[in-house]
Amino acid sequence: MDFDLRWLLFALPLAFGLGWLASKLDARQWKREQRDAPKAYFKGLNLLLNEQQDKAIDAFIEAVQNDPDTSELHFALGNLFRRRGEYERAVRVHQHLLQRGDLPRAERDRAQHALAQDFFKAGLFDRAEEAFAALRGTAFETEAELALLSLYERSREWRKAAEVARHLEQGGTGSFAARIANYLCEQALEAQARNEHGEAQELLAQARKTAPQAARAHVLAGQMLARRGQPEQAMAAYAQLLSAKPEAFNLVAGDYADAALAIGATEPALATLLAQYQRAPGMHLLLAIAKLEPAAAAQRQRLVTHLRAEPSLSAARMLLTQSKAQLSEEEAPLMAAALDRASRPLQRYRCAACGFEAQHYFWQCPGCLNWDTYPPRHVEEL
Repeated sequence: MDFDLRWLLFALPLAFGLGWLASKLDARQWKREQRDAPKAYFKGLNLLLNEQQDKAIDAFIEAVQNDPDTSELHFALGNLFRRRGEYERAVRVHQHLLQRGDLPRAERDRAQHALAQDFFKAGLFDRAEEAFAALRGTAFETEAELALLSLYERSREWRKAAEVARHLEQGGTGSFAARIANYLCEQALEAQARNEHGEAQELLAQARKTAPQAARAHVLAGQMLARRGQPEQAMAAYAQLLSAKPEAFNLVAGDYADAALAIGATEPALATLLAQYQRAPGMHLLLAIAKLEPAAAAQRQRLVTHLRAEPSLSAARMLLTQSKAQLSEEEAPLMAAALDRASRPLQRYRCAACGFEAQHYFWQCPGCLNWDTYPPRHVEEL
């Protein structure tokens, strides 16, 4: 059977026309997708700025579906999930990014950093540690090491924290001497709990060498020596604190007086406390002085002098206690109770970084987790 070539005259233009029509339809679809993707993205951004996070998430999901190859949309969606506390969904988004073979190195490192943050926020510290460690040698190395520092602090892995802090310091990030000294002090407390007193003292010596002006190592050294029945050595440690950081001596003024009483060194200790009080008056010092010179008349005179210079409810309450004989049996306890109640909120320590108040002195703020942010004075004396 002979093939009729005349069919080609009809088939070729028809094929060309169908191909042209298909290309037009495909181009229109592509343009529509490209138009819809940024529209959904900007819609999500607008909702986010208006604090409508649920609707913003829906808009970003729509944008990702329209343009699954755009990494920026994935980052926006993953970060939004993390901010909302939906860590599992954030992890899935960032893991999906890491599984893409076409992702550039810079974007892959960024996705790894975001994934590490997801694990950290979710409290999965083991997986967060691995994820942050994988960022060594990348543009996110410093951020990752700072995050590891926070992670090790939360998990109380003080040796690892000290190693990371030293590496950061060597890399020029800044000075971490005071922070490392605190890590050594924490290790010393752990050694003391194991009754390894020699190791504890050695760690405190390292802390003092690392940060000579830091107060905590001197305080802990004196307190440990006092508990072990070595008041003379404890006084020497407190004297070093007075020389290194005088404003922190308030924290151990009472302990210093107790150690002096234990060895009969009342007069030199009293002279030291009075000299420090002249430089920086405070209730901690007054209470310590009262231990060494308990005469009621002398105490009353010191309180009156203090109230003239530093009015405080605590001093007024103490003076009332000293003068209660001049009040009736009914008036004295009522006045004392009222002053005690009024002064109690002021007898707290306040973090200078976040304002968190506590009855006890903290070396690391429980609120903001910063170190050495508590002034060694009560709120009423600030």
